[in-house]
Amino acid sequence: MAGIAGLVAIVAAAVGLSGCADLGYYWQSVSGHVGMMEAARPVRDWLADSHTPDKLKARLELAERIRRFAVTELDEPDNASYHRYADLHRSAVVWNVVAAPPYSLTLKTWCFPIAGCVGYRGYFNESAARREAARLKAQGLEVSVYGVPAYSTLGWMNWAGGDPLLNTFIYYPEGELARIIFHELAHQVVYASGDTVFNESYATTVERLGSARWLAERASPAAREEYARFDARRQQFRTLTQATRCELAAIYKENKAAAIDGPSKLATKNRVMQEFRGHYAKLKASWGGYTGYDAWVAGANNASFGALAAYDELVPEFEALFAREGGSWPRFYDAVKRLAALPKDERIKALDKMVEPLHEETHGG
Repeated sequence: MAGIAGLVAIVAAAVGLSGCADLGYYWQSVSGHVGMMEAARPVRDWLADSHTPDKLKARLELAERIRRFAVTELDEPDNASYHRYADLHRSAVVWNVVAAPPYSLTLKTWCFPIAGCVGYRGYFNESAARREAARLKAQGLEVSVYGVPAYSTLGWMNWAGGDPLLNTFIYYPEGELARIIFHELAHQVVYASGDTVFNESYATTVERLGSARWLAERASPAAREEYARFDARRQQFRTLTQATRCELAAIYKENKAAAIDGPSKLATKNRVMQEFRGHYAKLKASWGGYTGYDAWVAGANNASFGALAAYDELVPEFEALFAREGGSWPRFYDAVKRLAALPKDERIKALDKMVEPLHEETHGG
């Protein structure tokens, strides 16, 4: 396809910067992305094709409406992304590997050109991801592998057709489909190199506020009801995992300070994890047997709990910032860009300072 030579050149430069040891990893990255781009066709072509199932046509038309909403109502970029569709014939576009020590929620990081240092390593092939996970596990780390339905190229690939819609998320509930599109486009507006918590919390804020508005203004009552059930389960599960994550973090901090021996630390950790699974079983029963989180719970460990933190840790602060900017998307983005331009160690302090008066008003200060 057009532009592939340029893409290969970009990856070759990245390999040169990162060393020959990662040549295989970078090659799977470029070949996987190229395969996805080659599979993508314009949405209009899919809609005009008599062989395209009616169900898929309806979802693509919905995605087009959501994409327009992102531009007109959320001030997200009007570019090539999400105007094409690809069926990858698999359940995820990439599989992320995350790892953490036995008594810490701090994720191992990998460093890349452009993206900076991040707490995950992505693979287009699940088997390759699991081989990397086994290697890290052999080093004594706790490891999690999870499928990712979508990712953003941060606008760098819009010249080659942009990020496509994918079979990995096109059939999600309407509110969830909107959430993913809004989230990934948000990364094209602002991205702070090497700061996963900042980037993902910001994009999660955009997705939450944007999808709530979409559902309220554009969705049918049936779609709102479907998403309400879906999101209620997610919020309950998020509350449970946040509480468990906080408990684990407190235990690890206390154990480190008191130099508690290994067996005692392990017993305390196991108790917390057992209680977590017990609480989940009760939640699941209240959901009528919904099994969507079973696999995550079965493999839950420090790595998986640590990965969750990146997506919601700063959301309250970003929501307060949006309110401070009067609910104006351009003003909000400008404020986030100013924060992203700061050194990483100053960024969160500046965010807290920007929204501190709002927190005081909320709590009656």
